[in-house]
Amino acid sequence: MSATIAEDIFRNLADQILSGRIAPGQRMEEQVVANEFGVSRTPVRDALRQLAATGLVEIKPNRGVTVVDPPIHQLNDMFEALGELEALCARLSAQRMSDIERKKLDMIMQECRTAMRGKNRKKYADANEQFHKLIYQGSHNQTLEEIAVALWQRLEPFRRSSFFEVRGRMQASLKEHEGISKAILAKNAELAHTMMRDHVTNSNMNAVEHLTSQK
Repeated sequence: MSATIAEDIFRNLADQILSGRIAPGQRMEEQVVANEFGVSRTPVRDALRQLAATGLVEIKPNRGVTVVDPPIHQLNDMFEALGELEALCARLSAQRMSDIERKKLDMIMQECRTAMRGKNRKKYADANEQFHKLIYQGSHNQTLEEIAVALWQRLEPFRRSSFFEVRGRMQASLKEHEGISKAILAKNAELAHTMMRDHVTNSNMNAVEHLTSQK
């Protein structure tokens, strides 16, 4: 339960930082945040650690937690690495996904389309996460999956915010998902690899565009 609470707090705070509602340089005190969300300090501490891992805050001994401006070059580096990892996952998924995983991929795509039709950005962001993580799983390479998931978690706030803040990103993302899923289901490994890498590159461009617009 506390892990779920920490994740909710993490996403809420990340959204506030990326939208500019919490400004760079602002201090974040555990007890103040705990009072704001009506929880104990434990999930808040976990959420702040997650924010630090993404580069959105800095934690210093005896100085507490401070919101920072993540360097654009660091964001580009992480997206570049994730793009290569996800492209490899997509290629392997096209070759290795089980029939059950392929059916699940089709179901997740239906959820993406439903969220898109309803213009429900939160549901789309949730379905987007399921889409990518299923492709990691479908690679049937545990080491690759673990590395990709760890990097996804660091970049997730930036990708998620683009669905809420960048005009047209959700529609473009769905179109890209359609191409990736069709390539995987058709067992076209090279096309799946190329389309996934392009998809992550577009996510990078939108995340950087949004981040720089807040400065």
